[in-house]
Amino acid sequence: MEEIFTLLEWPAMAISLAAAWWMGSKKPGKRIVAFWMLIAGNLMWIAWGWGEAAYALIALNAGLLALNVRGIRKNEDA
Repeated sequence: MEEIFTLLEWPAMAISLAAAWWMGSKKPGKRIVAFWMLIAGNLMWIAWGWGEAAYALIALNAGLLALNVRGIRKNEDA
C-alpha cells in the first residue's frame, strides 16, 4: 500500500507548481481553478506524508488546505 502513496510525490509537486503559476492570474476564475488545484495538491501531499509517516508535512498541508478553502471563498466574493 505504501507504494501507492510513494507515487503521489511527483504529481503533487507538479500540480502545486502549476497552481502557483495560475495563482498569479488577474482573472478571479483562473485563481479559483488554482485554489482547487492547490487543494488537490494538498490532499496528495497529505496522502504521501501519511505513507512516509511525515507528520509535520501532513500538518503543514492541512493548514494550507484550510487557507486554500478560505482563498476560494474570498475570490468567489470578489
